[in-house]
Amino acid sequence: MASDATTAVPSPGSGQEGTAPARARAEERRSRRYRRDMRWSPYALIAPFFVFFAAFGLFPLLYTGWASLHQVELTAPDDMTWVGLRNFSRLLSDDFFWNALRNTFTIGVLSTVPQLLVALGIAHLLNYKLRASMFFRVAVLTPYATSVAAATLVFVLLFGRDYGMINWALGLVGFDPVDWQNGSWTSQLAVSTIVIWRWTGYNALIYLAAMQAVPVDLYESAALDGASRWQQFRHVTIPALRPTILFTTVVSTIGATQLFGEPLLFNGAAGATGGSDHQFQTLGLYLYEQGWVNLHLGRASAIAWAMFLILLLIGAVNWIVSRTLRKGMTS
Repeated sequence: MASDATTAVPSPGSGQEGTAPARARAEERRSRRYRRDMRWSPYALIAPFFVFFAAFGLFPLLYTGWASLHQVELTAPDDMTWVGLRNFSRLLSDDFFWNALRNTFTIGVLSTVPQLLVALGIAHLLNYKLRASMFFRVAVLTPYATSVAAATLVFVLLFGRDYGMINWALGLVGFDPVDWQNGSWTSQLAVSTIVIWRWTGYNALIYLAAMQAVPVDLYESAALDGASRWQQFRHVTIPALRPTILFTTVVSTIGATQLFGEPLLFNGAAGATGGSDHQFQTLGLYLYEQGWVNLHLGRASAIAWAMFLILLLIGAVNWIVSRTLRKGMTS
């Protein structure tokens, strides 16, 4: 036993007496690297988003804000003449701007209200246990995955005045052909139909996800109280979906404010004018016309900032309504 104890003691000059301090220093270096990694890695991971946001979001926003205060043409973007708020004051007296704003509002209402109502009904049907439910969920999302150009061109054929299928169907029930592209309300209704077709399935899946998060106990309690399916939908599903409905309403309103592709392609011959009499020209089309057709970059920038302020107003209304709903639910 004594000999074993003697052999366990390191002999002088063997070098083992310096192993423990070296190992401690190595552990300390690894610990420092780990702490630095845990502290700075999250910033490195989210840095690409902020780089792209600064390049393609923040910089264009600030540049258009600066350009909106100048008279500048797209052909000479470096030749700027300071005009202050004149571009914005001209918008207030511009009949075409107010016409585009009015058309944007009308198309937004015609597309958003039916779209969300139909999406709510589809989600309610998909919430039941159906055969091939996954197939139907993919099917309702298919229009959202369709190209805007392809969908709009198909609807142009459907709404054709002479050979369109919709006028053919109207003729079967005794109605005269409708000039969908050149009428004021008819053209806006046709453009709204394209938006409804593309976005209804997307909103339906959002509602479906929210419906599946509603506790089953609420439906069972309502059924025990004698509530029908319709009464359960009204008094259980709808109150539970209020935040989701508010979210889809705001997102759809923002999308309607930025509407561009559908009205641009609905009448290709009219281009950015939105019809022969500007009857379905939206704010997005009017911005495009001023900036890329008339080459007035300063005025187009002012329109862009006017749209941005409208979106801020929509966001403020959303905040007020959501805060009111939260207070009502907690009280």
